[in-house]
Amino acid sequence: MPLYQKNDARKGRGLYVWRFPVSELFEKSIVTLELPRVLELLAACAVTQEGRERCAALRPMTDPDDVRRAQEETSAAAEMLTLRGSPGFSGVKPVGASLQRAEMGGSLNTRELLEIAAVLRSARTAREYGDAGEKSVISHLFHSLTPNRFLEERITGSIVGEDELADSASSELAAIRRHIRATESKVRDILQRLISSNQSKYLQESIITIRSDRYVVPVKSEHKNAIPGLVHDVSSSGSTFFIEPMGVVKANNELRELLAREKKEIERILAELSAECAAHREDILEDYTLLVMLDAIFARGKLSLQMGGAQPRLSEKHVCLRRARHPLLPAKTAVANDLSLGERFDTLVITGPNTGGKTVTLKTLGLITLMAQCGLHIPAGADSTVRVFDRVLADIGDEQSIAQSLSTFSSHMTNIVGILAQADGKTLILMDELGAGTDPVEGAALAAAIIDAARQAGALVAATTHYAELKVYAMTTDGVENASCEFNVDTLAPTYRLVLGIPGKSNAFAISRRLGLPEDIIDRAARRLDAENVRFEDVLTRLDQQRQEMERERDAARRLKLEMEQSADRAREYRKKLEEERAKAVEKAQAEARAIIQQARDASDLAMAEMKELRRQQDKLDWQQVNDRRAAARRLLNEAERGVGGGETQELPPAVRDAEAGDTVELVKMGTRASVLSVNKDGTLQLQAGILKITAKQSEVRVVEGETSAQRETRRVMRQAERTLRTAAVPSQVDLRGMMSDEAVAALDRFLDTAMMGKLETVTVVHGKGTGAVRRAVREHLKRSRYVKSFRPGRYGEGEDGVTVVELK
Repeated sequence: MPLYQKNDARKGRGLYVWRFPVSELFEKSIVTLELPRVLELLAACAVTQEGRERCAALRPMTDPDDVRRAQEETSAAAEMLTLRGSPGFSGVKPVGASLQRAEMGGSLNTRELLEIAAVLRSARTAREYGDAGEKSVISHLFHSLTPNRFLEERITGSIVGEDELADSASSELAAIRRHIRATESKVRDILQRLISSNQSKYLQESIITIRSDRYVVPVKSEHKNAIPGLVHDVSSSGSTFFIEPMGVVKANNELRELLAREKKEIERILAELSAECAAHREDILEDYTLLVMLDAIFARGKLSLQMGGAQPRLSEKHVCLRRARHPLLPAKTAVANDLSLGERFDTLVITGPNTGGKTVTLKTLGLITLMAQCGLHIPAGADSTVRVFDRVLADIGDEQSIAQSLSTFSSHMTNIVGILAQADGKTLILMDELGAGTDPVEGAALAAAIIDAARQAGALVAATTHYAELKVYAMTTDGVENASCEFNVDTLAPTYRLVLGIPGKSNAFAISRRLGLPEDIIDRAARRLDAENVRFEDVLTRLDQQRQEMERERDAARRLKLEMEQSADRAREYRKKLEEERAKAVEKAQAEARAIIQQARDASDLAMAEMKELRRQQDKLDWQQVNDRRAAARRLLNEAERGVGGGETQELPPAVRDAEAGDTVELVKMGTRASVLSVNKDGTLQLQAGILKITAKQSEVRVVEGETSAQRETRRVMRQAERTLRTAAVPSQVDLRGMMSDEAVAALDRFLDTAMMGKLETVTVVHGKGTGAVRRAVREHLKRSRYVKSFRPGRYGEGEDGVTVVELK
């Protein structure tokens, strides 16, 4: 049966209604499995009254396509609720009767018009809500809404309350109300003058009141003739007459006329608004229907979020629930179980102790199936699978009736007869305590026969029992599987965990002992068991112990496997991260190398151009200008050297091998590179560093093997620039005469820089004798200079104390 039935084929706007075929026995099973209680929770999530009614009346669908669509709608609503909250459905009330009366020419009251405006407002906000998100399976419902903002604002702008229209509803109404206020003010002024005059002594109270919609004053009965006018009322005691003075009769008459005009104008406005609503009746009704439908869908989404539900997969053959729990039990305390039926076996026989959870397991299987077929998400894992059945038939609970002369066994058998009559390949049958209430031997035989009959009809069956014969039947029959509700023998309490493949013990003796039954009674009962039953129960006990041990080992293996997978994932992630970082480092290093080479080339070209210019203009420039320009060129080379790392101290890698003749090495302490000329007999190295020959130990150098082509190119360019720089003429003397002390020190610094670049060993500083201030400043500065090895005054023939001869390092 289809999930939706289109109402308006002419418009094709997607108006739908729900249709559910449900038999009487199916309906009874729905109540037994407590689906109505779940639907009560669902209805509480709806906002509109009709939405709540729809939720409460929801029934399982039997078409897989309809179920799948409803599940997708619930998923879409839950996702929207998570991302953007709920669309507004508040204030949406039934408007069909009002619109029908308006279409017949009736005039709606203010409350009815405000309800229509609320529907229009909700349709508008819901449409905006739907348009703001990505397309989903319920987008067509939002797009089918037809907001009418003009009519909505026309109503809300005209009506300010359930019994009041705004002055702005019409210009005529605004004018009438202005006149009413003016007339009321005029009447009050007249009466106020009366109260304030000497006639106030005739009044019971100095107040103005209203009787029969006319302004009056309360006059003492004995002075009723003292104030001429019309009597409109008398107090119950007869002591007060409410008189309308003749001076205000005309004004009161005018006021009554204005009030009559106001009422007529209000009726006209309401009739006009009603006619406009009638003109859009179909659109408004369609909006209302869609809003109710959306309210019900979003109620399913809210319930899914509340119970932590998930959309199950759909199958045509089997049910497979993962971590399923009963939806009516508290989520924090309910024990989640795995349930399977219809894949490897079509019948599940559940055994175990009383109060161990057998009946709850049956109800969980049936209720989750019904919820899924109602389009509700189920309280189970997202990897769960459900099958769509035509009927879910349950015989659970004791329905004995004295009035109908039904015993426990008779009531169960009556249900089972009806169930077998409807059983087919699309039926799920749930039977609790099958064969109970009669002789155990006959009951067990009858239970096995009933299961065989249901299986032959093609139904899937789940049944609970305490009969050992049914445990053996499940162990020896293909397509039938045992399951048990676990019992902790240490605490003598059920764990409520379902274990597939293992029959359970009833544990009647253990439970009775825990409840306080005397031990001698339990011993006598144990002696009454026949030997075969005892052996069978012992076998079940050993099987259960082995199963629990295997489960513990499996859990340990699963945890170990999970830890190993997590470790492997972390290792893969770390390796991937390292590879990414290495690739980035290589790319960065290549980019930096290209930039460094370009900078070094630019600096070298600039320095050589400067040297060429110096040679060309050497005769035209004085020595100070030459020194300044030569120093600037040297700074360019220094900057280029720092760019390739010459100015930074980097931590060298450990020595990979001893240096040999012909190797390039780096002196660790100096950061200078040198060539190995030879290896001495004592293991020391003879090095060539520029023009210097150095002897060093193996531990003081590191072999340089990884110099990149970019670094070699950069150093080649820099050496060429340095050779060009040194070829320029460098003066060996500086003249500081006529300068102030500060100027002389600055000029001396520049001169020393130039001399060091020119590799001069001795220079002369001419400062003159004079007052001796420049001489003292120069010699004080030379003491602190890092370039100066020693200095002395000039000798006879050199300028004596007017010069200082400096020896450079």
